[in-house]
Amino acid sequence: MLKNWSEFMRAQTALILILFCSPAYAGQTVIATWYGQELAGNRTASGERFNPNGLTAAHRSLPFGTCLRVSNPKTGRSVTVRVNDRGPFTRGVSLDLSHGAARAIGMRVTQSVIVERC
Repeated sequence: MLKNWSEFMRAQTALILILFCSPAYAGQTVIATWYGQELAGNRTASGERFNPNGLTAAHRSLPFGTCLRVSNPKTGRSVTVRVNDRGPFTRGVSLDLSHGAARAIGMRVTQSVIVERC
């Protein structure tokens, strides 16, 4: 329980720092992978049908509809994607891109990418 206004403000400031220092906000490097034709037409966690050629992504906790800018440091290319699914469920991997998004940034294998919120 917070006892006074200054304690409340410190807690609120800490929360804001946590939110804005997460990978989706701070342009941090994360491990990403991609998925494609094997799931084409299946329903995503948001309820829409998965289009492997679309510019979408799966993230464990970001709200559906969140816009992310994903950059490939190896190619210098970036793409804007929309979170429409949950995952990835592989330890150490933070983001699953649709095949279309991975292709747009020249990503062929699981690798480090830079993620920023749009």
